[in-house]
Amino acid sequence: MTLAPETTGLLVHLRLADGWFTVCELHRLVPGRGIAALLPDDRPVAVFRDCADRLYTIDNRDPFGGAAALSRGLTIGTHRAARSRPPRCRSGFDLETGQCLDDESVRVTTYRVRGA
Repeated sequence: MTLAPETTGLLVHLRLADGWFTVCELHRLVPGRGIAALLPDDRPVAVFRDCADRLYTIDNRDPFGGAAALSRGLTIGTHRAARSRPPRCRSGFDLETGQCLDDESVRVTTYRVRGA
C-alpha cells in the first residue's frame, strides 16, 4: 500500500555541518513550487519539491540583485535539470548544482535535503 505524502507526517530535513535541520512538514511543499526558510544562523534558503516529489534546496538570495527571491521561481523538470527562474530575477539556477543557467561564473550554494 502506498500512502500519500500528505498523510504520513513526513518532515523535510536539510543537512547542515552539525546535523539535520527540520525545515517544514512535507505536505507544506506544493509540487512544482518553492518556499523560503531561514536556517538557524539566519541564512535564507529556498526549498523546492518537484512534480516527481524530489526535493532540492539552494540559497534563496539572488546573487545579482541581492533579493531573497529564488524560492519564488517555479521548478521546471526537463531532461537536463530541475531549475528555478524567479520573476524579476536576471537568471535561473540549476536546483541540483546551484549553477546559474545564464552565467557560468555564478553559482549558489546547494544543500542536501531529505524527507523523513
